[in-house]
Amino acid sequence: MSQKKELKIISSTNVEVREINWLWYPFIPRGKVTILQGDPGEGKSTFMLTLAAYLTRGEALPFTDCGEPPDPITVLYQSTEDDYDDTIVPRFIKAGGFRDRLAFIDESEYPLTFDDDRILEGIKQTGAKLLVLDPLASYIGDCSLNASNEVRQKFNALINAARETDCAIVVVNHMNKMPGLKAIYRTPGSIDVAGAVRSILLLARDPDEEDKRYLVQTKMNLASKGDALEFRIEDGGIKFTGITDKTADEILRKQDFVSGIGRPDVKLQEAKEVIEELLAAGTSVPAEDCEAVLKKNGIRRSTAQTAKRELGIESVRIQDRWYWKLPETDEG
Repeated sequence: MSQKKELKIISSTNVEVREINWLWYPFIPRGKVTILQGDPGEGKSTFMLTLAAYLTRGEALPFTDCGEPPDPITVLYQSTEDDYDDTIVPRFIKAGGFRDRLAFIDESEYPLTFDDDRILEGIKQTGAKLLVLDPLASYIGDCSLNASNEVRQKFNALINAARETDCAIVVVNHMNKMPGLKAIYRTPGSIDVAGAVRSILLLARDPDEEDKRYLVQTKMNLASKGDALEFRIEDGGIKFTGITDKTADEILRKQDFVSGIGRPDVKLQEAKEVIEELLAAGTSVPAEDCEAVLKKNGIRRSTAQTAKRELGIESVRIQDRWYWKLPETDEG
């Protein structure tokens, strides 16, 4: 028999009202979780590293009227897609960032996930006011993106860490491959992925101009949506060029008619073939064995997770061990 829970009522008079703090109004609130999403190769990492450079040197972000220049902040940047030594730090330096204010949580022994205690500890220890997790598929942990209850549980840990530290957390994400949908529904997995965050930003390439990009806010729960911004990717990061009246849906609809945009994902296809071969016999295979074979083939963890998700591979727990298996079909 379960223990009866004590009922506690909190009066609104006992709630201390506070204002929302902003890292970049109205795009990225502090103390909340934001998603930045777009297709592979569109410049999401370069975009975030340029913003990080602005913030570490105490420079106001574009299209903000903040009066006094903001204080420099510390940024935590986690990525499984780009290496720190040959990509992230060099891009950050080119963008003019201050290296003593850019830090990383060591994942060499244990991969980081949304519900990892090291996220809260790392933010507190460094005093970071921006944490970037790139991409979502690598950091959400072992859960089905299509299962609302699992998604919410994972995001809740991240939401609580942001709230407790007043740190802005930005999760970089790839869009799903479902043309014709409204921009808000291009977030992969359950609609609870989009529902869990307070702001969603779309980064997209102009179908007619290879070097032009757009940043469009597709969701904002805490203020009016921001203007859609135009920018270009240059050697030193990104250069904002103005405001546009284009909408996210308009940009995506046009992209759906244009083929060949973005870099072909050869590694993703290779990962799918490796996984299918591993599970071809129809038996469950230990997750660590699958991951070891994929790693041996030079496939990154994030790419493996994307391939697993797109193939519908199921994770099942047998006793104390996780296994991968093919999804059930009508024929069993």
